[in-house]
Amino acid sequence: MIIKLASLAAIGLISLGMHELPDLQIGAPLPAPDVKMKDVSGSMKSLKELGGSRGLLVVFSCNTCPFVVGSEGSEGWEGRYPEVMSLANRFGVGTAFINSNEAKRDQGDGFAEMQARYKEKNYSGAYLLDEGHKVADAFGARTTPHVFLFDKSMKLVYKGAIDDNVGSAAEVKQRWLYNAVTSMAEDRPIDPATTRNVGCSIKRMPHAH
Repeated sequence: MIIKLASLAAIGLISLGMHELPDLQIGAPLPAPDVKMKDVSGSMKSLKELGGSRGLLVVFSCNTCPFVVGSEGSEGWEGRYPEVMSLANRFGVGTAFINSNEAKRDQGDGFAEMQARYKEKNYSGAYLLDEGHKVADAFGARTTPHVFLFDKSMKLVYKGAIDDNVGSAAEVKQRWLYNAVTSMAEDRPIDPATTRNVGCSIKRMPHAH
């Protein structure tokens, strides 16, 4: 399963070649802060509105990628989302999960499926539909999942993966995102500030920018 997931990741990353995406650097300001996206609640929300007193956590996710939802032999990262949301909420960090899989809206990543998954999997915070993957493009988000953490000044302080073991929460050795949120909230340096994001490619429409 590890080999299979790695192969999927490689395929996804290769497919990104047609898109010129930015590489957001630590310290960069929050991209696309005012773009309104449709939340599963039915309301339109922007990232600027979702920021908490201590910052904002943005996770590009979806309903269909095995790195998110799991597959035979792998738990996937979605089962860790509730803990991530709870931690962020405890520290006054807003959360925004974003589905930018425009090319799969009729294959499991449509708005109705997002609403159903939000309820089924006990999400909290916002789960947003990124129409035309505009926000993902502004971030340079490449995979599901792809994590971006911003401080209270809305400057990027961590980007990459949730932890070091997609297959099993019990076998995680490096809780990168947990440590990043905790360090940020306690005004301590975040180390590492960048990790390698692993996942399926975000399913963009052909020739889109």
